[in-house]
Amino acid sequence: MNFKLIGKANLLLSSLIVTLGISTLPASAQQVSNAQVSALVEALRQAAPPNSPNDGMYSQWQILPGNIPRWSKLCIKQELTPQQFEADTAKARSVITCIVGDTLRDEYKASGNNELAAVRRSACWWMTGKSTACTSGDTATYVQKVVNFYQQQRKKK
Repeated sequence: MNFKLIGKANLLLSSLIVTLGISTLPASAQQVSNAQVSALVEALRQAAPPNSPNDGMYSQWQILPGNIPRWSKLCIKQELTPQQFEADTAKARSVITCIVGDTLRDEYKASGNNELAAVRRSACWWMTGKSTACTSGDTATYVQKVVNFYQQQRKKK
């Protein structure tokens, strides 16, 4: 998993360099917008199961505690404890936006630039750690729930 985060950090840096290099291209050439990332972040929050005491998950997004220090250090350069993450919704949203943005961009490319397929793949990765493992059962139901919330968010914008 650490290799994946290192790869994501390298991808983030590469994406920044590429973005700066193509900033003069038409908007359609920039595949994933901030509005799309924001819609997916909110869809993941809405689709998350309700917080339950002692369920081992943190924040409205129901994050595994082991991800929080790594993700926060990568995204906001501050290693948060699960308790700090849960207590500060703004920081939590910032970290999640960073991770979800990277994931959505990766899955957008992997899906052949298909927005809804990228959202499905991202939601599956969010739930299972694998972008293509959600074809049936509870994981497929969850992914469809995320897609539905995502589409509602995109209509609002």
